Amino acid sequence: MSNAIETVESPSRGVAITMIWTGILGWVASFALVLERIHVAADPNATLSCDINPFISCKSVMLTSQAKLFGFPNPIIGLAAFFAPVVIGVAILAGARFAAWFWRVFTVGISLGFLFVLWLFTQSTFVIHVLCPYCMVAWAAMVPLFWRVFLWAAAEGIISVPVKSVGFFVRSADNAWIYTLVTEFLVVLTIILSFWSLWPILFR
Repeated sequence: MSNAIETVESPSRGVAITMIWTGILGWVASFALVLERIHVAADPNATLSCDINPFISCKSVMLTSQAKLFGFPNPIIGLAAFFAPVVIGVAILAGARFAAWFWRVFTVGISLGFLFVLWLFTQSTFVIHVLCPYCMVAWAAMVPLFWRVFLWAAAEGIISVPVKSVGFFVRSADNAWIYTLVTEFLVVLTIILSFWSLWPILFR
């Protein structure tokens, strides 16, 4: 019986570069949020650099229960989670190859991260009704990271998809930027419409 571990071809250089720059962007946003959270902990009355007005404010969001879903500040999750794609992206550029199970776990992790970001977006937009600038940077980074990784994994058979849809995913993997643009556009449009009556405040 063979004990060989199944390995797969690594993602393209483009996918690796996307992992790196989105990971860095998301990590920087998470780090900024952690610093601001420490600032608030030290001085609850502090005005943060990202507190622009009543509906664009990091502080207003980070003091809600949604900002500590697992009992600690969400940005701490971001510090760990966004570091992973940077390391993996660099490893790919260096010629590393990983087992199929590794890519399955990584894809599931990225997908869960994307769902978490969608939940945070809906909570911020429709429940808290306040926008956190650094949070939005992290959201923006997660979108291209998810589409690049998910579509590649589906095209390569890393995750199971219906046989008849394989061709669709292969074509989609080559055009992941379209899915990114559409998603980002829908997010921006939703924010604009949801906060429509408040935008004039920015110009007063």
